[in-house]
Amino acid sequence: MSLAAALDLELVGADPVTLNQPRAGWLFGSGRVETLGAAIAAAEAELVIINGPITPKQQQNLEKAWKVKILDRTGLILEIFGERARTREGALQVELAHLEYQRGRLVRSWTHLERQRGGLGFVGGPGETQIEADRRALDERMIRIRRALEKTVRTRELHRGARERTPFPTVALVGYTNAGKSTLFNRLTGAAVFAKDMLFATLDPTMRVVDLPGGRRIILSDTVGFIADLPTQLIAAFRATLEEVLEADIVIHVRDAASPDAAAQDEDVTETLRALGLGEERLGRVLTVHNKIDLLEAGARAALIEQSSRRPEEIALSAVTGEGVEALLATLRERLGAADSVRRLRLTPGAGEVLAWLYRHADLRAREDGESGVTVEVSAPESVFERMERRFGADYVTLAGPVFT
Repeated sequence: MSLAAALDLELVGADPVTLNQPRAGWLFGSGRVETLGAAIAAAEAELVIINGPITPKQQQNLEKAWKVKILDRTGLILEIFGERARTREGALQVELAHLEYQRGRLVRSWTHLERQRGGLGFVGGPGETQIEADRRALDERMIRIRRALEKTVRTRELHRGARERTPFPTVALVGYTNAGKSTLFNRLTGAAVFAKDMLFATLDPTMRVVDLPGGRRIILSDTVGFIADLPTQLIAAFRATLEEVLEADIVIHVRDAASPDAAAQDEDVTETLRALGLGEERLGRVLTVHNKIDLLEAGARAALIEQSSRRPEEIALSAVTGEGVEALLATLRERLGAADSVRRLRLTPGAGEVLAWLYRHADLRAREDGESGVTVEVSAPESVFERMERRFGADYVTLAGPVFT
């Protein structure tokens, strides 16, 4: 029902059906087909949604019997994705997935499939059926889309290479659709990414710079939400976009703590991450954010906060109220700084540019201002210090001895 609501469809009825053995040509038995057909006619429904997979032949037979259009779960999700995509890349990815889905269903889309058409030898030859021509047209369109997407992927790889040279660490938000990823993204970045209480509110990846406590900057990425039984066409189509997750320094799994299906949703997200290629070692280091604690009853909320406080890999927060967000930022700072080097640096008088650069690229833990210049304690990856040496080698000195206490 939530999938239908995501398309603003008016639901006039729902009937759970238990199938011991799906019928090859009809999905349902003849009696159930007749009963459901009568209910559909009485409700004057124009569209029937089957929350599961159906074969092209089943869809063709049921549409003829019920005289309505039918969408299965995959088709409905594709319709939602098609409505939500905003960027050119997102639209191309959805169109490619939709064409792959349609290609196997041409048998139901035409009433003239048995009609043959003539033609020149190099475009199908005499006797080519209409379905063969239609399938060939789809294949040609899919080839053009793949070529366009390949160009987009190359562009993203160039952008990713530029980010690696910056170097800002990257943090990716993942989670079940409608878990609150975009709301958290907006809270952390001050951006205005579309966020609404609906499935698949975000399809197109969005990235923004976030300043952590201490000054270090990260690139935060918002991604498409996952869902149970996500169509394989969509996993394949969005693989290039979701590679941002594989390349991220930290992956944050945003979990809807108020959902009664939270445990099952967690498993769906984990399985999707595995399908994308995230290894078990990295899965074990995913940071879990229990979002929407503002919607929990007081007892459940207190228990979840207590549980998360004892587990370094978990944070309880509300992206709407901001409660717990500071703890998340502090955890990100700690994780990113775990492998950093710590140095004491004395900046020459007037080296304000160096200090500003350090605030953007490193974690300044302490600072002392004196007549001879500014002395700072800095935590950063070695690559940052190497880059600093190349750029500002004459504007500072590295001090021996212990760091500030």
